[in-house]
Amino acid sequence: MKIEGNYTEKAELLKALAHPTRLCIVHGLMDSECNVNKITGCMEMPQSTISQQLAILRSKGIIEGRRKGTEICYSVINKKAREIVTLLMND
Repeated sequence: MKIEGNYTEKAELLKALAHPTRLCIVHGLMDSECNVNKITGCMEMPQSTISQQLAILRSKGIIEGRRKGTEICYSVINKKAREIVTLLMND
C-alpha cells in the first residue's frame, strides 16, 4: 500500500502532540487562551522552553497567536488536535 499525503499529514499532527510539554500546553489552551508568561508560570518551566514548544505547535497549525497589546495570546485552532487531546485526557 502506498502512503498518501493524508497519512503523512495525520502523522505530523500526532508527532507534534507526542511530546509531554506540547500535549500539556494544548490541553491547557483548550479552555482559554493564554500568553507565554501564564503558561510558563503554570508549568514551572523556563520561558525559552515554552516558547520553543509554542513555535512547534504554531508551525504545525495546531495553535495560533493573537496580539493583545504587547502580549501574544495563544489558542488552539486545530479541530483534530482538540479531538485527540480530549480523547487522551478523558480516560
